[in-house]
Order: sequence, then C-alpha cells, then structure tokens
Amino acid sequence: MIKSAVTISIVEEARKGPFVFHDDVAAGCEKAAELGFDAVEIFAPSPEALNALPLAELLAKHNLSLAAVGTGAGMVKHGLHLCDADAARRAKACDFIRGIIEAGAPYGAPAIIGSMQGKWDAVTDKATALSYLRDSLNVLGEHAKGLGTRLFYEPLNRYETNLATTMKEGVELLAPLATDNVLLLADLFHMNIEETSIADGLRDGGKHIGHVHFVDSNRQAAGRGHMNYAPIAQALADIDYDGYACAEAFPIPDSYQAARQTIETFNAVFRT
Repeated sequence: MIKSAVTISIVEEARKGPFVFHDDVAAGCEKAAELGFDAVEIFAPSPEALNALPLAELLAKHNLSLAAVGTGAGMVKHGLHLCDADAARRAKACDFIRGIIEAGAPYGAPAIIGSMQGKWDAVTDKATALSYLRDSLNVLGEHAKGLGTRLFYEPLNRYETNLATTMKEGVELLAPLATDNVLLLADLFHMNIEETSIADGLRDGGKHIGHVHFVDSNRQAAGRGHMNYAPIAQALADIDYDGYACAEAFPIPDSYQAARQTIETFNAVFRT
C-alpha cells in the first residue's frame, strides 16, 4: 500500500524552495501527524544537523516514520556536486552525501540525490560527467547497503540538470552500475515537464522506482494544479509500487493548508 509523507526543510538557503514545512521539525511532525500523514521527509543543512535532532523521540511521539533524507543542501549551501571537474570537490560531495546516508540509516530512511548530481558543461563533457556520477552512485549505493538502507537518484527537469531528465533515461543511467542498491525517485513535477505521459514514464521506471514526490503541475500541493492523478495511480498500481508518495511542494497559501490539501488529494487518489 502506498504511504503518505510530507517534507520538512531546515535549510535556510532553501527557504523559498518547494518544501511544505520549514524551520521547525518538531512543529512539522506535530502537524503531519495531526493531518494523518504516515511519515516525514527531512532536508537538513548537514549530517551534523540531522544527528542533532531528537528524531527518535519525535517520530515515536507522533507515530511517524522517516521516509527519506535529502542531500540538496550540499549544492544550495556548499556548492558541491558529483560531476565537479575537481576531484577533491567531488570527494567532498561524496563525503557530504555519505554523512546524510549515515544520519538517515538508523531510521531506515534512504538518502536522495537530486541537485547534487550536477551537470555536464564546457569543462566536463557528458560522457565524463556520467562516468563521475556512476562512480559515485556505485560507492554511495554500496555504503547505504552496508547500513541497511537504499539510495535514491532523482531525474530532474532540463532546467536543473542535463544528465537524466526522464524515467527512461534514469533507468539507462542506473543500468551499468555494479550496485543494485540505487533506485529512482519519480518527481511528478519534473515528470510533468519532461515526460510525454507521466503514467507511461512511471511504467518506464517500473521496478526501479523507489520513491515518489507527490505534487501538482505548478509545484503546489496536489490538487492545486491541473494534474490528472487517475492514470498516475493506475500506473503505480501496474508497477506494484508500495513506497511513499511524499509532498515536495511550495507552502501555498501556507504550510498547513498545503499539507491539508495534499493529504486530502492523497486520500482521494490512493484510498478510494
């Protein structure tokens, strides 16, 4: 059965980003539980910040799980990514992600590699960038496996990456990996831009999809745009997806209303 989750960001540099709750993890967990979410997904500025949170206490108090942990602060706060031409900076990016993996692992929460994947450019051509990325995914995927969790790779839209922008390209990127511990994150916002059909894109991802960002066409809460969720729900059923559908959306008109709209749409799509 597909489970619900909602994002909480405590990254100051991502304050204007598509996260439902900001700043206060305790308050975000309280509101998530009040609305009936199964889990939260947390974006923190560093592994140390994640480790400093009283997560075990908060999750137990509110009967929540930790769906995933984000690594995006490595890019937005520190400017790190896995395709950097500088080997020392690539290593630093890997170390940052490794720390996030280790912080999430005690809760069974996979780490997400989205913006930290980077891009190819005039200095690092596409083949080289893909080689750098796959090398890192192999190492980090195995590191996560050793800790009993998974690693999620997220294809982004063309304005955010030029590596893999569709589920099919994501599958192709993962295919040569030596590790079997990296899965795809299917973000409906990015898919709405890049896929000819979101439902067909989900089928392209198939068994490789481990996580879904549940959002509308305008990156607002599900139900506030023009996304048609019926074929999306059918495609997820067709591929036997039973992970999380997590709200990564702008807090419009505010965090609580965005979260409430999300869970209402989630229940209408997946519980009726």
